[in-house]
Amino acid sequence: MAVGPDPATGEVSNHRRRRFDVRVVPHRRRSPFRLRDWRMSTKLATVLLVPSMAFLVLAGVQTSALVGRTTALNDFARQVAIGRQITAVVHQLQQERDRSAGELGELRVGGDREASAAALKPLQSATDRAIVDLRRAAVPLADADASWRVAYSEVLEAYDQVVDIRPAIPPAVLSNDTILSNYHRAVDALLDLLAEPTPGQERPALSDAVLRYVQLARVKELSSRVRGQLYAASRAGRYGTEDRVRLTDLRAQQLTALGAFRVAATTEQIRRYDQTSVEPMFVVATRLEERSLPSGDSPPEVLPSEQWWSASQQRQELLRQVEAGVLDDAVRQADDVSSGQLRTTLLVVGGIVAVLLGALVISLLVGRSVARSMRLLRSQALRIAQVELPDALDRLRTVTGGVPDIEVAPAVVRSLDEIGELAEAFVAVHRSAVTVAVEQALMRRNVNAMFVNLARRSQVLVERQLELLDDLEREEGDPDQLENLFKLDHLAARMRRNDESLLVLAGTDSTRRWNRPVGLGAVLLAAAAEIEQYQRVRLESVGDVYVVGHAVGELVHMLAELLENATAFSRPDTVVAVTAWVEVGSALVEIADRGLGMSPAALAGANATLASPPAADVAAVERMGLFVVSHLAARLGVRVRLGGGQDGLVAQLVLPAALLAPAGAMELDAPAPARMLAASAARGKGAQRVPGATRATGAPGPAVAPLDLPVAGRRPPGAAVPRQARPVPVRAEDVPAPTPSGNGDGWWSRQGPRAPAGPMPVVPPATPVTAGTNERGLPVRVPMAQLSAVTRPARPEAAPARDDLDPEAVGGMLSRLYSGVRRAEAEDTTEISVPPSGGHDEGGRRQ
Repeated sequence: MAVGPDPATGEVSNHRRRRFDVRVVPHRRRSPFRLRDWRMSTKLATVLLVPSMAFLVLAGVQTSALVGRTTALNDFARQVAIGRQITAVVHQLQQERDRSAGELGELRVGGDREASAAALKPLQSATDRAIVDLRRAAVPLADADASWRVAYSEVLEAYDQVVDIRPAIPPAVLSNDTILSNYHRAVDALLDLLAEPTPGQERPALSDAVLRYVQLARVKELSSRVRGQLYAASRAGRYGTEDRVRLTDLRAQQLTALGAFRVAATTEQIRRYDQTSVEPMFVVATRLEERSLPSGDSPPEVLPSEQWWSASQQRQELLRQVEAGVLDDAVRQADDVSSGQLRTTLLVVGGIVAVLLGALVISLLVGRSVARSMRLLRSQALRIAQVELPDALDRLRTVTGGVPDIEVAPAVVRSLDEIGELAEAFVAVHRSAVTVAVEQALMRRNVNAMFVNLARRSQVLVERQLELLDDLEREEGDPDQLENLFKLDHLAARMRRNDESLLVLAGTDSTRRWNRPVGLGAVLLAAAAEIEQYQRVRLESVGDVYVVGHAVGELVHMLAELLENATAFSRPDTVVAVTAWVEVGSALVEIADRGLGMSPAALAGANATLASPPAADVAAVERMGLFVVSHLAARLGVRVRLGGGQDGLVAQLVLPAALLAPAGAMELDAPAPARMLAASAARGKGAQRVPGATRATGAPGPAVAPLDLPVAGRRPPGAAVPRQARPVPVRAEDVPAPTPSGNGDGWWSRQGPRAPAGPMPVVPPATPVTAGTNERGLPVRVPMAQLSAVTRPARPEAAPARDDLDPEAVGGMLSRLYSGVRRAEAEDTTEISVPPSGGHDEGGRRQ
């Protein structure tokens, strides 16, 4: 038989679910700063996140360096690419400058200003268009490095000065050097901007590519200035004083720049330059320039202006083509390097992302597997600890027949790692715990069987002892000896209650059963008759309530334990008030004493025990009364609660409707054994029996509410002793069988009521008393349930009538009875002290 969820539905009941959902409360407060206090999910997340974050940091640094390098190369490529617009502006500006130099030379000797202005106008417009293209190309480089932006701003500033100097050319009011220096400064600024791109020291090839086109641009610039000087001289018709020196210096710088270009240029670029230099137009310009060189003492030849301008213009165009080719090579090389760096960066970043994603996926899978295994193990552990094992222990604790088979569920974690081994170990621990519980249940069942066997044996002996005392009481005539017999009878009845407590301790039902309802007042009287200090019990008021027969014996036992507790822990001069009344659907019994009381903590513990019956252990034996009451209340469905009263405790019992019977359901049994008892009304040895009081279970009965007797059964001063209309049965089993009145029976005869006219054979009950059926459908016998029917023939229903009575014996008996009655009536005290209870009390401790 499996434990845990319902096999049919696979679900856990609500109360089990609430127990299962309860968190395991740690023995100390969890601190987030202690590593050992972190939850497993937090630890797994930390194990996964810390390496991932470290990898991300390193990858971020590497990616940042790659991205920075890629950005720098991208900016370098764009700065190199803008060299096309820069060289275009330089070329246009060189044409405007050289033509302006020629026009100024002619204007100095009386040239036409309008014609000069008209000749310069197209060149100035072309320069303006080139600078507009440069401005447009420089927009994406607005966020370039600071040095390039500074150089670019210097270019714009120098060009603005050129624009400002243009109106001064036709009037020729300024010197040639002043006007041409502005052009020189603008061209130099453009060449500095052209040389500004820097790829870094780790890219020497790119630096050489920049150097090549910059050197070639300087060669072209020097060639342009030589052209300007010669063109100015040809337009003026003569060389100035400083023209020869300047031409010599410019030619030396040109040769130096050309040599630097040949050193930095590639073989292909040198081949293209050499091929260009042998072009016919290039050779014509070179030969014309050589004619301007001084030879010996002869002055340099002044070249024809138009021929020189045309030839030099074609040479400049050829140099422009070579310059554009070298610049295109640099741009192509920069773009290739930038694209390669971008690809490398993308590959590295993609690899980092792929590795990170792969690591995260693998980490998440591993972490999820570990977390799932831990979660399943925790769930199974909590289910075993809070649902399955407690339910199995409860079933084994409450089992009455054979011990059922307890199946232990297998481990929910099937992995072969340490967590799987831990799950298997936990299942092994669970299986060992169930095995130990089954062994304990078997041992407990054997101990309970021993308790039941001993209790049954003791019950048989006590019953035989009570029967023997019954016979002795019938034959005894001495009041003192009879009183001792009554005490012995009462002790035997208390021993029988102890035997029944043992049966309750063993989990067995009581053998005292009734088949018919019994009045609640009679039940209370029978319970009071089974305690030692019965004289102190006062029934205040009892409603017209009847109790079903099968619950009478256990209810009497439970009430007797509560009354015993109330009398044992209260002052001997106080009474224990018992009140019973009917409420809607239930009956309430209240037992109030004026005793020591209990502390709030002890009261709460006692109420908890009454609400939830504990298992039988040493503590239960030490507090037998509380244990018996709790188990009997749970068995009958009676709610018992202890509360504080005025001076002591108040025990409240709520009888459910299932234990109550209709008022008209009361039926009479066969006549009970006629053992009557007169209450002791005097102190000391010579106590006489008082008419009007009878004995229950071998002791005087409690005071009946209508009689309103004072404490210890004494009458108030000056009041006559009332006579009871009917006797009180001797024992609890005699309560539901009152003897019918009006049949002439002698109440004070030792022989008891007269026997029936004819012999009455003992007939067993029509319906046997059983405890249900077993698994085979056969009735289960209740031991000693038919005890009264079996043993009744052993004791006479009525003493045989003695026709030859001794008159002296009868007279002596009546004389002693009359003397005792007179002494009781002559008692002038209002209180009779009740001897204190001595010896061991079956109630144990205060409940």
